[in-house]
Amino acid sequence: MKTIGEWLEVRCAHVADCRVFSVERSSARLLEDGTEHDFYRIKSVDWAQIVPVTASGDVVMVRQYRHGVQRETLEIPGGLVDRGEAPGDAAVREMLEETGYRAASVRPLGVLSPNPALFSNRLHAFVGEGAERVGPIRNSGAERTSVEIVPQSEISRLLIEGVIDHALVVATLWRYLHDAGGAALR
Repeated sequence: MKTIGEWLEVRCAHVADCRVFSVERSSARLLEDGTEHDFYRIKSVDWAQIVPVTASGDVVMVRQYRHGVQRETLEIPGGLVDRGEAPGDAAVREMLEETGYRAASVRPLGVLSPNPALFSNRLHAFVGEGAERVGPIRNSGAERTSVEIVPQSEISRLLIEGVIDHALVVATLWRYLHDAGGAALR
């Protein structure tokens, strides 16, 4: 048993294994009055995303079908961090697989909680500067991506208009657009 804030976790049970994540039922007792409540937690490995930026300042994005919303979305490259892999290495790997681009330099934009109410994992965000095409797209499994080069000046508009609506991509792009360690204000 462990105390988490005002809660004491008294039991934790595996509910389902869904290939890229699993579901747990955590029973916890409120320390204030002893009331028990079941919480459900989605367990997954960490995720990594990268904003590939070309030497001319364009952003290399991917368009891909997402089954949850049953439509194509406009995103930046990203995916699961493999066991034993550093998040930055995962971001570089995903960029190469999904776009065929490699960056001259990669630096972190920070770490986010995808949805702390449900998910236990973290999202590691990066920017890859000096991105250039070095090979073909190498999708695996059911993944299919196509590259779209988006002028940096268009990113804010696409976010505001909801063209880019994947919440984690929005968060990473927001960090990129407001990155004090990067180039002049975008």
